[in-house]
Amino acid sequence: MKVHNLVLILLIQGVMSSCKENESTAATETPEISIEQSEGVQPFAESIFLKFNNVRDFTMNTEETEAYFSLQSMARELSVIMKMEKKNGIWQEPVISSFSGEYTDLEPFLSPDNLKLFFVSNRPVSKDSTNTKDMDIWFVERSATDQSWSVPKNLGAPINSEGDEFYPSVASNGNLYFTLIKPELESADDIFVSRWENGSYTEPTILGDGINTNGAEYNAFIAPDESYLIFGGWRRPDGLGSGDMYISRNSNGEWSAAENLGDGINSKYMEFCPFVLNETLYFTSRRSSVSTRENGFNSTEELLLEINKYDNGSSRIYKVPFKNYNSQSQ
Repeated sequence: MKVHNLVLILLIQGVMSSCKENESTAATETPEISIEQSEGVQPFAESIFLKFNNVRDFTMNTEETEAYFSLQSMARELSVIMKMEKKNGIWQEPVISSFSGEYTDLEPFLSPDNLKLFFVSNRPVSKDSTNTKDMDIWFVERSATDQSWSVPKNLGAPINSEGDEFYPSVASNGNLYFTLIKPELESADDIFVSRWENGSYTEPTILGDGINTNGAEYNAFIAPDESYLIFGGWRRPDGLGSGDMYISRNSNGEWSAAENLGDGINSKYMEFCPFVLNETLYFTSRRSSVSTRENGFNSTEELLLEINKYDNGSSRIYKVPFKNYNSQSQ
């Protein structure tokens, strides 16, 4: 009996040893899944943005404690720039920015030094006028990040014109990239750059064919060092949805042919308004995962949970890891 038990114990030990060896081998052979691969596109500040059905144009300071975005009514009669702050690691409820709330304001962009905030507005250029204008690029500034914003200032010529200017994005050297429609070009929206030289902006010039086409290009984000540009392209032949995001790289002043960011970021819906900070891409999307149930919905509560989920076709803010994406795509 003792011999039988001894044999049984030895057999069990052998099996356990074999299992551990197999587990060790499996752990060695299975590649580690990176955070980038496992996370993918995620809602940003979900508990906050679930309260709004039409937000866009996200920008944030380098410390990730101060953020701005556009909040609009569903038919876009109202458009206001909102501010939210992070305290003790938690994003607080958004409030109307000190310079917004009276006119149509949208598309905020914080400069890399966090001391200027550019935005688009139809507010009167003259303080003595109550007549709204077309869409111009404006800015507010502050002497330090703990100070209040100044009164809004119109960028004036040569940036602003009799037409509409949209979506300002500024590099560390002050160069300003924005969207402009020029009827004489016989194209839709195009992306231009105005260089900051000797304390003033130069006449805007259109970016090359690697970026602009006869279609619409818009909502450009310029890397602080101008090494790449991410922008929106409307219904391009290689598009996945109505509007996709593309990336073009700068090589000695020449912009490469833009590449679609792919289905890991773009969807069959619309993605736009990119902003990159600390190796994360933030953007606006109207994606939807709302779906029917095989046996239908059995309660109103169940139905509303599906209808009111974050990715339900509403315009909301998302994020995705962007570390090394530029170099990996080359």
